[in-house]
Amino acid sequence: MKKQYIIPIFVPHLGCPNECTFCNQRKISGQLKNVTEKDVRDTIEYYLSSFKEKDIYKEVAFFGGSFTAIDEELQEKLLSVAYEYVKDKKIDGIRVSTRPDYIDRKVLKRLKKYKVKTIELGVQSTNNYILQKCKRGHTFEDVKKASKLIRWKGFTLGHQMMVGLPESTKLDELNTARDLAKLKPKIVRIYPVLVIRGTELEKEYKEGKYEPITVEQAVERCKELCYFFGKKKINVIRVGLQNTDTICNPNNEGSEVVAGPYHETFRQLVESAMYYDMVVEKIKKFNTKVKEVEIRVNPQTVNNVVGYKRQNIEKLKEFYDVDVIVKQDIKYPVEKIDVVVTKEYKDFLEEDEKELTMKK
Repeated sequence: MKKQYIIPIFVPHLGCPNECTFCNQRKISGQLKNVTEKDVRDTIEYYLSSFKEKDIYKEVAFFGGSFTAIDEELQEKLLSVAYEYVKDKKIDGIRVSTRPDYIDRKVLKRLKKYKVKTIELGVQSTNNYILQKCKRGHTFEDVKKASKLIRWKGFTLGHQMMVGLPESTKLDELNTARDLAKLKPKIVRIYPVLVIRGTELEKEYKEGKYEPITVEQAVERCKELCYFFGKKKINVIRVGLQNTDTICNPNNEGSEVVAGPYHETFRQLVESAMYYDMVVEKIKKFNTKVKEVEIRVNPQTVNNVVGYKRQNIEKLKEFYDVDVIVKQDIKYPVEKIDVVVTKEYKDFLEEDEKELTMKK
């Protein structure tokens, strides 16, 4: 399977009819000016020149969350530039992200004309009360209609959802995942809510009306959602916002993040938590008190097994009194791990007894 590379083009707020309480796309994307045809061409050329590998899948992505809501003439201008590269076989496809209430047959006909392959819908939640609370301007019914139409017309369907929205609970988010799975998307993105400067949510946060979830809570919620989507064979292609000069540690100069579960390696935290669960489950299946184990993994997986700053290794020692040896083996499949007991607790006690005897 070819490696996939995205050429991102941000078209923030231009077509968005609403100002969601949590959103400031210009600051989230770092794109402060309107996008032109020249910008699209320059961006594509820049990325194509930077790709060192030849046999890769390259896709232009129009991000910003409301692409099909911008002026139709501008849509066509921007798409036509990307389409030139598709026709010349310099890129393999185009994707757009947009709102569910700006999808209809006419819109999809236009996207088909320019060989758009994937459409991602900014759903955020399927709970209509929460959508209204966040001033999204659409309902779950809009999501269902748009999703069915997108799949019926032969596009790849993607969904984007958020955790930690105002008044949203862990159960609400799991229900959103269940609702989305029924609509059969191929891909999903999961974003924990960050309080961004200049948003209504910042005002609510400073007034004490909104309390963001912690990094630990966000990791736990996203982990459960990844488990769920994994069981449904739905690919989670992103967890957490992309790090930029403005979406970074709130303590950094120039950061637009005021509060919330920001972490520079958020996805790794989630995946590490999943691997930790996997290791613990395997250890618990041993019919013995384990003192030391050897975990055999592919080198590409080792960071997630060890955990951010060796957190998984330390937790196994703290909570289960288990020492860990990590053995890397390139022959192992990337997602597979084996846990082998190298020392039982009784062996450890026997060693202690021998040492005491020798000292006597």
